Amino acid sequence: MAAIKDKPSKLHIRTQYFSDPFELAYPAMKAIVEGGRYRSVIFNLDQYGHADVQVATVQDIMRITASTEVFYTFAVQTLMTYLSKRDPALLERQLRHLSITSEQLRHLDEKLMSKKEWLGAAEKTVYEALKVCAPFVSPFSIRNPDGWRYWMLHLANNYRARQVYNNVLHDNGELDHFGRSGLRMFNYNPANEGRLYLFEENDRVAARDQLHADIPNLVMEAGDVMTMSEFYETAYSATPAHKDDIHAAMLENEDLEVLTPEGGVRRKGNTISVEDTLRLKKQRSFFPMFGPKPKV
Repeated sequence: MAAIKDKPSKLHIRTQYFSDPFELAYPAMKAIVEGGRYRSVIFNLDQYGHADVQVATVQDIMRITASTEVFYTFAVQTLMTYLSKRDPALLERQLRHLSITSEQLRHLDEKLMSKKEWLGAAEKTVYEALKVCAPFVSPFSIRNPDGWRYWMLHLANNYRARQVYNNVLHDNGELDHFGRSGLRMFNYNPANEGRLYLFEENDRVAARDQLHADIPNLVMEAGDVMTMSEFYETAYSATPAHKDDIHAAMLENEDLEVLTPEGGVRRKGNTISVEDTLRLKKQRSFFPMFGPKPKV
């Protein structure tokens, strides 16, 4: 018993309350975190609207440690109004393909907010506005029967955090995404592409279909070979896909192979390591002919 009692504890709990608005209290919170020299930090910014936490503050939070994560909830309608006032030309360019103008954004109604196309446009706008805060941003909307009004972003500094978050959404998710389900989730033509992704089994099937073409195309753009760490850094910047579906799409693809550091070939997805190498096979099919058409 003496040995157990003398064993140093790994868990330290400190509770501290602030009554000031977040922006005023944040410097003191930051000082506590920096003073404790914590390596992993999570901020849960669950605000009522959007103005309680400024984008510049989120940027600063993400710089506290290399492993900082932020859950950032806000009213998307408020953000649209904020962006349209701050940079209406930028917002209008982002929504031009849907024929939605910045003036229309000031008068959103329930009918417009319920459209899947609007969900996709708003999600992309949110992503473009806030991706300056972190390398990995998940701009998925909270499933709300009364309309698409609230977003919950997850921001992270490393792909591993985004990878885990995507997996959690597939297990317990109540969020939605409209767009592509493979890589580059916002690279789609709303006239004939894009779908509602609910992080359910049917969506995972669709993701695997898109990943079958997306992954070899990405590797080809990188020069036919990528380390797995390089692949993860690129892929998880914009994908809703589950890790298992990404790995399955690699191993099942006739044009790809995953090699161990010793040169062996991986056969199971759960054995893939960041030290592995992903490359195109020397003998390939004609996947580039059938992949996504290049943008003009």
